[in-house]
Parts: sequence; structure tokens; C-alpha cells
Amino acid sequence: MTSLTPSTAKRESAKSSTPSLLDKLASVLPKGYKFVVHHLSTPPTKTEPLCSAPPGERPDKTFAEKHFLAVSIDVKDQVASTKPALPTTESKTKRVQAFAIEVFIFTTAFQTTFFVSKADSTGYLQLLGLPKGTPSPIREVCSTFLAYLLEHRYRKNTQAVINLFARAQGQYLYPGSVDNKGKHVLDDWGLVRWWCRVLNPLLETHKQDLWERAKGYLIVPGLEQSEMRAMIPRTSRSAKNWAIDQPLERISHYTDEFDWVPPRCLIPKYPDDPKCRFRDELDEEASKWKENMGTWKSVKTLAQFWDMMAFRQECSSGRLTGFVWLVFDPPGKAKQSQDAQSTQTTELATPNASFSASNVGSFSASFESMPDTLPPSTPPRRRVDLSSRTPQASPLKLNLEASVSSTPSKKNFDPTEEKKKKKKKLTGKIIPRAPRVKTEQRSKLIKRPTRTAYYYWPEQGRGEKVVDDNDFKRIGEVLLHLDFSTLDKATSSTRRWIGEAGMGSKWGQEVIGKRSVLGQSVTNGTGGTGTANVLGVVKKKGSISAGDGAADGNGTPHQPAVNVMSSNLVKRKRKDSKVGDGPTPPGTEGAPKINVLGAVKKKKADPGQ
Repeated sequence: MTSLTPSTAKRESAKSSTPSLLDKLASVLPKGYKFVVHHLSTPPTKTEPLCSAPPGERPDKTFAEKHFLAVSIDVKDQVASTKPALPTTESKTKRVQAFAIEVFIFTTAFQTTFFVSKADSTGYLQLLGLPKGTPSPIREVCSTFLAYLLEHRYRKNTQAVINLFARAQGQYLYPGSVDNKGKHVLDDWGLVRWWCRVLNPLLETHKQDLWERAKGYLIVPGLEQSEMRAMIPRTSRSAKNWAIDQPLERISHYTDEFDWVPPRCLIPKYPDDPKCRFRDELDEEASKWKENMGTWKSVKTLAQFWDMMAFRQECSSGRLTGFVWLVFDPPGKAKQSQDAQSTQTTELATPNASFSASNVGSFSASFESMPDTLPPSTPPRRRVDLSSRTPQASPLKLNLEASVSSTPSKKNFDPTEEKKKKKKKLTGKIIPRAPRVKTEQRSKLIKRPTRTAYYYWPEQGRGEKVVDDNDFKRIGEVLLHLDFSTLDKATSSTRRWIGEAGMGSKWGQEVIGKRSVLGQSVTNGTGGTGTANVLGVVKKKGSISAGDGAADGNGTPHQPAVNVMSSNLVKRKRKDSKVGDGPTPPGTEGAPKINVLGAVKKKKADPGQ
């Protein structure tokens, strides 16, 4: 466990006073409705690096942390009573999962990446009977959960990236839920728009003291820029916060250290990612020599990679796949990138005698004669001040190397001296060792350091249950083998999954929504329900309001229960007299009126025809 400095302890106490996940979820869920939250997470575990290192460089040490958030609701079930004396029905509740989201967190010494792996719903959220006009709880919970993880994984001078790909599918996490008629499955266009609306609040409400700049990026292979821009939410700051581009070169720390980085070293390897599958195919077709050089056989640049993605099966034939990034830069990151660009420009602008006018012809001739089969090699590191960055080696490793270097080495070491030493013979009475009785279950998961040079794992940002990576995969596999096609099957599947994930213990936290719901009925002073006056909101000049009616004998005007448009507000168009219209015959004033079809007037034919 690392020791805390006074500034770090002050920051930890400030973060402990921040609202918990349940408080944040209660502020966005509809008021008066109960939800049950199950939050599962794993500790940071060493994993394979997301991006390949350039030739001659060591890959980044990477840790992975997984989170799974499931939200359930209680649905009333009317069960007929079996007692003859009580013919009424008893109201029981069934718990069923409504939606869930899975997020992977990859951390290095330079960056924290939040990858939204999967998100799905069962379609049973409509059984709550939310009023019309209520914001979608699924969208609000996903946005709040990502903002919560982003806040509690903040590290100083470290960039944060939220990345996902949107591809429409009938079901991701809940098997059989596509057969539920209440589930609304979005198409490709609608799903990309939906995720942009989910992530847009994170750009507009980010903390200025933590992040200097926040930018969203969207790219859909195969679409024009105007079509992709139509998917971005239309707000006052959307033009500034969003860009139709990809930020792979910007979020890679290799581009700050080298003048040129191979495209293969910029594409991350996420699980079940379309661009990762294309990257693996390019690695297979390239030779081992080209793979070591960091280049491919057919694709040479990053722009060409995205152009080829438009012809993939997942991005063509009527299918669309949207890739979304949110990049949060810490203070000083923008200035550092500008200094690196100015350094590169100064080096290119340095005068040199070899670029004189007399040598241009010979230089161009020799350059054209060079074979085009050799790929460009990675140049040496760019001389940029990287003192503000987190060191690549851990402090423990640095201390160990320093102690080893300070230890005097033995001279004239003879390996036969150890063999000459005789082993000490054990003598005396043999005393058996008493066995250790295991009285409680000890977990070594929570005994890991909270903060290292590669990750930050605060106690408040963990799940309700912390399991290892193998148990997390097992719990995910259990969910994928259940059935959510009907309500009865979904309730039994929910009960089984909660029992398997909890391993026999009761878990789950209840949340009561606190957000006021629009569209609820408003009661007037007499206890009745009033009707919203829509037509009487705006009065035209010189017109009579809809509530003004005839007065009774006492001079008190009648107040209708429902606001009805008065007849003098509607002007009918004057019609010409038709055949059959005339004065009412005497004695027929009280008779009911009957609509009689009058004579039909034929149009006179033109004599010239």
C-alpha cells in the first residue's frame, strides 16, 4: 500500500465526500419509481497492450478493469387466490432485469481508456408505466455511469478516452429478448444517434479544473461528412464539441515521441471490435518481416485503412457501424503538442547546403531510382520535454535497479565454491507442524495498492461485488445461456443470474428515483384534475379568449370544465348558395334536420369540343 502525502490525503477526503453512484442514479431516474442496481467489477489485472509498439520499442505495461452494471425492476403479478373465502386476487411482485451495460477500463502510464463493450435491454421497462414525456432511463443511466467512472479514474497529467462502436443487433446480453414485442430495436442510424446523445452530456458538463479540453469524434465508414454530421445532437455547443474525424494519431503517445508512427501501431485491439478484426487480417497477409517493421502489404496509411473499412461486411451491404471517441486532455496537454509541432517545423526549416538549387536535380534523380518496396523506417525519438509525464518504470523497479547497481560485485567468482559447502545435517526430534484451520474466506483481491504509476483504483469507484477475472467471465457466460423471451422466463433467469453472481449471498442495492417526471396530472384547488389550457396561452390582439362564454341570469359567466374554442374564433369561408338551400318551411323548425343530397350541377360542355 502506497503512502499518502498531505495533498493526496486532502484529495482523497474531497473525493470521499462526492456523491456515490446510487445518489447520481437517483437524481436521473423518474421520481417515485424503485429500481434495483447490481454493480460487478474486477480489480486491475495485467493484460496485453492495446496498441503494438513501434519497431525497437517496448510495449506499454497495461492493466484492465471490468465493470458490469445491471438495473432491475419489480413488476406486479396478479395471482388468483386459492382460498374459497377470499375470491379476490393477491398482488405479488416479480423482479426482472431491464437493461445492463458492460465497460472495460484499460490503463497505462500515459492514458486511461474506457471501452463500452456491450449494452442491451430486455424490453420489460415499459411495464413500469412511466408517464409520456419521461426521459429514457436507459440513456440517463448509461451517461451517468460513464461520467461516474471517468470522475473516479482521474489521474493527474493523464489523458482519458471513451471509445465505443455502434452496430445494430437484435440482442447483445439478453438471449431471447428479441422475441419480446415490447423491446424496441433501433436500426444502425438510430443507434449511432442514440449513443451520440448519451455521450454528449459528458462533453458539455466536464469539469474545467480537471480537463483542459474535451472533444468528441465520430466516423462512420461509407458515409459522407454531411450524413455523419446529421447524427450529432443539435445543441448550441455541438459544433465546437464534435468533429467528423478519427483521433487515433492524437491519442497515441508514440506520435509525441516520433515523427512518424506506422498505422499498425495506432489501432487498438479491443474485444469483438470490427477494426480489430480487419487489423488481424492485415497482419496475416503481411510477411513476418513487414510485421516486424510495423507495416502492411496493402494498406500504407491510416486514411487508407478507414477507406478500406467501408467495404467490409460489417460496414457495407446496407449495414452501418459508427465509431465514437471522447477525448479528455489534462491541463498542459495542448501546449505540449503545440511545442512538439513547432519543434518539428523548426527542424524542417533549418537551412542545409544539401538542399541547394544545384543539388536538387541529383537528389530527385537518386530518390526516383530508389525501390519503392522498402517501407519508411521509424525515425529516432523527437527531443520533447517529457519530464511532466508519468515514468514508464515503476518506482519499485527503479529502487531495485539502484540498489543492485550500488551493491559491489564479487571478483573472481568461482562456481565450485558453492559445491564445496556441505549441507547441514538435521538432528534431533521431529516436531510435526500443526495444520492451519481455515475459519473464514480470505480475499486477496482488495489487498492490492490503490494507486500506482499505471492505474488508480479507488474504493468508491469499485463495484458492490469485486470478483477476479475468471469469475467475471463465468458470470457473463451464465447470462448468455439464459432466456428472456417471456416475462416468466425472464424473472426466473434474473433470479438465477443474481444467485450465480452473488454465489449464494443476497446482494443488490435499491434506488428510488428523485427526478420529477413531466406530464403528470396537476390537481387544482378543489381536488379535481385541471386540464392544461393550450389554446389560451397566447391571445391575439382584439380576440376573445376561449374561456369567455355566455352569462346566466345572475350575470355570472359560465366557466366550462374543458376549455373549448369559441365559435367567434373560427371564421368559415363564405360559400355560395347551392341548389336546395332556401328558407326553412313554416312548421318545421323543431323537426330534426336530415342531410339530403341535392341536385348535382353538371358542368356545361364547351361547344368547341
